[in-house]
Amino acid sequence: MRVLFVVGGTSGVIFSLIPLAQAIRNAGHQVVLAGPFDVMDTITSAGLPAVKISDQSMMDMMTDRTGQVQPIPKDLHERYLFNGRCFGRYAAACLDGLLTFADRWQPDLVVGGALAFAAPLVAHHAGVPYVKHAVDMGEPRTIDLAAASELGPELEQLGLYDMPRSDLFVDTCPPSLRLADAPAAQPMRYVPYATPRQVEPWMYVKGDRPRVLVSAGSRVRLDRDFDILTGLVEKTSKLDVELLIAAPDAVAERLHPLPGDARAGWLPLDVLAPTCDLIVHHGGGNTTLGGMVHGVPHVIVPYLPYVVGYVQRLSEYGAARMVDPEQDSAEVIAAAAEEVLSTPRFTERAVELAAEIGAMPVPAEVVGALEEVATR
Repeated sequence: MRVLFVVGGTSGVIFSLIPLAQAIRNAGHQVVLAGPFDVMDTITSAGLPAVKISDQSMMDMMTDRTGQVQPIPKDLHERYLFNGRCFGRYAAACLDGLLTFADRWQPDLVVGGALAFAAPLVAHHAGVPYVKHAVDMGEPRTIDLAAASELGPELEQLGLYDMPRSDLFVDTCPPSLRLADAPAAQPMRYVPYATPRQVEPWMYVKGDRPRVLVSAGSRVRLDRDFDILTGLVEKTSKLDVELLIAAPDAVAERLHPLPGDARAGWLPLDVLAPTCDLIVHHGGGNTTLGGMVHGVPHVIVPYLPYVVGYVQRLSEYGAARMVDPEQDSAEVIAAAAEEVLSTPRFTERAVELAAEIGAMPVPAEVVGALEEVATR
């Protein structure tokens, strides 16, 4: 079986697909991951084949098809529409490369991340089933509608009147946090993955003080979300804890001087999370799920509008405290962190959620479902 994975334009949405891609290849099938030029290293560092299908990056999608740079809206609904149109333009930029590759390689199955809207189009073109793979715990459906609207010319080119539906949906959201009207899905345990680095002894052995990890995600750059990261670091710096700051190394260097004995850099969450007492972050899917797998409670400031829904569900479940981004003062965030650290119920609920995740099928157990879909 030949399986084509269509990935998103940033490392964060690729990490969640890696474990299933590796499991499919380990089962003896051929796997290729296709994406833009700037994610090739992310894919190949996981030991998987990568095919470049576009010379444009996700950041280029801030410019619409008329060449006008689009401002990021303040209104939440308009922000969803904006995000969807960006993802739609990204899909359009990848489509020609994908169709050419599919014609030559002839996949038997296409797997696409939830925000990789070119995946169902190339599956339709190739006449093969399409599997949709969750990249977090669900995005607002308005994003899908806006992406479909943006892809109108491409849909017409392929003789379509709507976006093709998936033949299977692989969902990593634990059952307790799924929406009541969520579509039927093949559940799969989320397996934390990030570009690896050498593990140091301090990473897996904590000290006497509570260990708190701060993150604004893997996509942080000096010109993107750096203010979010520096704000979270500053607002947690007065806590009497062992502070760890997860960020790309180039970004971490610009955080110096660090508060107290804090450490910063590209930190392996799968190694660190089991030693953490709390994770303070922006609500990104990999950070949220990566902490949930290991039973770590959260303080989340959902600066990303599309994560608000699942952050609220996690908070209502009792494994997190959500802080409104409009009220993200140092006093409010510090108080939230102190509350979570001093209230055992948060950790108890996080551990219960981790047990639920641990009961979900691992990627190797899901491969059979994809094999069945491919033979229909």
